[in-house]
Amino acid sequence: MNTLLLIDAYAMIYRAYYAFIRAPRMNSRGENTSAIFGFVVTLEDLIKRIKPTHIAVAFDPAGPTFRHEAYEQYKAQREETPEDIRWAVPRIKQLLQAMNIPVLDVPGYEADDVIGTLAHKAEKEGFEVYMATPDKDYGQLVTENIWMYRPRHTGGFEKLGPQEVCEKYGLNHQSQVIDLLGFMGDSSDNIPGCKGVGEKTAVQLLQQFGSIENLLANTDQLKGALQRKVQEQVQAIRFSYFLATIKTDVPIDFDEQKLVYQEKNWDKLAPLYRELEFNSLLKQAPTELTKVTAPTPSKKAKKVEATLDLFAALETDTTPLPQLWDADGIPMTQDVPQESLEGRLVSYLLNPEVAYNPSHPIQWEALKADVALWNLYNEVEIPLADVLREMEQSGVRLDVEMLKNAEEQLSKELATLEQGIYTVAGVTFNINSPKQVGEVLFDQLKLDAKAKKSKTGQYSTSEEVLLGLKSKHQVVGMILEYRELKKLISTYIAALPTYINPETGKIHTTYNQTVTATGRLSSSNPNLQNLPIRSERGQLIRQAVIPDDGCLFLSADYSQIELRLMAHFSQDPHMVEAFRSGQDVHAATAAKIFGVAIEDVTKEQRRQAKTANFGIIYGISAFGLAQQLDCSRSEAKALIDGYFSAFPGVIDYIERQKELARQQGFAVTLFGRKRYLPDILSHNATVRSFAERNAVNSPIQGTAADIIKKAMVAINLRLKAEGLKAKMIMQVHDELNFNVPVNEVDKVRAIVVAEMQNVVQLTVPLIADCGVGKNWLEAH
Repeated sequence: MNTLLLIDAYAMIYRAYYAFIRAPRMNSRGENTSAIFGFVVTLEDLIKRIKPTHIAVAFDPAGPTFRHEAYEQYKAQREETPEDIRWAVPRIKQLLQAMNIPVLDVPGYEADDVIGTLAHKAEKEGFEVYMATPDKDYGQLVTENIWMYRPRHTGGFEKLGPQEVCEKYGLNHQSQVIDLLGFMGDSSDNIPGCKGVGEKTAVQLLQQFGSIENLLANTDQLKGALQRKVQEQVQAIRFSYFLATIKTDVPIDFDEQKLVYQEKNWDKLAPLYRELEFNSLLKQAPTELTKVTAPTPSKKAKKVEATLDLFAALETDTTPLPQLWDADGIPMTQDVPQESLEGRLVSYLLNPEVAYNPSHPIQWEALKADVALWNLYNEVEIPLADVLREMEQSGVRLDVEMLKNAEEQLSKELATLEQGIYTVAGVTFNINSPKQVGEVLFDQLKLDAKAKKSKTGQYSTSEEVLLGLKSKHQVVGMILEYRELKKLISTYIAALPTYINPETGKIHTTYNQTVTATGRLSSSNPNLQNLPIRSERGQLIRQAVIPDDGCLFLSADYSQIELRLMAHFSQDPHMVEAFRSGQDVHAATAAKIFGVAIEDVTKEQRRQAKTANFGIIYGISAFGLAQQLDCSRSEAKALIDGYFSAFPGVIDYIERQKELARQQGFAVTLFGRKRYLPDILSHNATVRSFAERNAVNSPIQGTAADIIKKAMVAINLRLKAEGLKAKMIMQVHDELNFNVPVNEVDKVRAIVVAEMQNVVQLTVPLIADCGVGKNWLEAH
């Protein structure tokens, strides 16, 4: 049987773009290629999975459609298309042409209508049809031979036929998707529906009456307020049904010869990939077309957050500083080539989110023209590279026996917890199976009558969902603890020893100097920045990190550096005074917000103030704060309002930073490090608000990064100048760790604290807390 793959272009393009919203994919010209790259990779994945004999991509037309003409407010609430998507669409069409994939659009009709028409025409010709889209409206089109192919948030796709659509929405027939949308409306398309009728009620009505028309003919069987709502909105319901109906009679011919899947035209496609700097995709081209000077091949990127969806694991072309260890973890004898190091650092300073291209000349003049960046390059980044190399080579020693004992102890705790869960739940099940956990919580224990199954046909049991249910049953907290403990064992306690180099007996993480947009360092193999060292059980990891024989472990950590920087940047008098007087800043904040004396602040008030203090820096919303504090949204909003009322200088700083970023197009740290924010003027509110948050927190995060980098360079110089054997061996966020001979402890402690606290003079004092011990835990 022939197979036709029809792709809803804009739905996939938007999805690709927003998958990269937190970490946009930029080329060396500063162009945001996220939407293009994500779309192409998705397209390749679809072709690989479905193996179509025929294919086409449908776009919405440039002008209005018949729905717009019938209803002026159709999709009127939508934000303006992001500028980067408008720029991307013509290039996507170019790529499709080079791939020999037909591009379809019909004036007056949406892509949904074009796909619906072709799907049904193809079915009549004996085709099996796959409609690739995340849009639920397509459920009305499925038949035994027409499938909806929806991307999952966790990667991959789900294949939906009539049975799956009915199960998903609780319908008797897939055509009732139209009736469902007619009743409940569709906020994404601004389809009104029947106001006051949600999905649950709409499904119940359809199960009872079968269709909108049958319901409207029998409204006398409805009761009370529901009857009144339906009778008063008959016209709106019928009109919504019309708007939600996907056309299957668009004036477009089904010419199967024009839709035959063909091989790519690499003579046209390779230059486009090269121009866009899609090096991982360019590798697919015939060898003779890849023999050009192109950017360095990429490394596999690890998943960053669930929000990056399936694209998070794809290759990118942002290459960090070359690793100083070979594939087996053995230290390499040669240094990083100086030209490669210089080029990367220059490119990173000029624009940290643009991929470095080794084929381009180093932009010395551009760097020298910016005095602040030139100073950062010479005084911070270049000397820091030597510090990082020495840290990597020194490595970190682990107490392997202690980790083995910890693994045994925690495994016993896990087994005990597992049995406890079975006892409390009253049933034995696989705790590692989200599906079975969902069935226990929602089908058996009935913890949430409104719980709905996800797109994969199972209940969501994410951490966010479970936290919301924690107060309803003891087992929920136990499951959360089980997951945390299991991850601690498998991901950290058991995994860390596998990174030990057999030649040195230590782990040698790789510090990445040119990766993060804010200027912060990151690390990999293993990622020391992500160790769960703040939890009580996570302290076991600190306990397992030990100094060399004859040495002690020294740890120095900046105290609340980001809040101190907020005080410095905002010059809020109350916040400045709290730090200058050495007060507990969270208690002082609580005292101001709640209008009580500092000595009368309760633990709960301090907790709320602490959450607000750190949340404000990252642009937390009332909704986000409510989730963190487990309170109502109105209570969270009142807390935020109280915060800004108590600290007016902070809100002034936030608004000032947004306006400054709008004027100059970037945010800048105290030392002149820039982060460009091209979306700060976007007409799309979602995109713009993300850029605005970066405008506020990038100067703070970036300055904190600059400060600790400067401290690392200064400390390293002092240790060498004074002939000390102590070595800096680890950097974790705002914390520096050292391997120090016993007889050098006092002198090294004094050097570290002095250099960290005096690296820059702020309005408020910088404080470095320093401890010494037989392991990282004792020293912290």
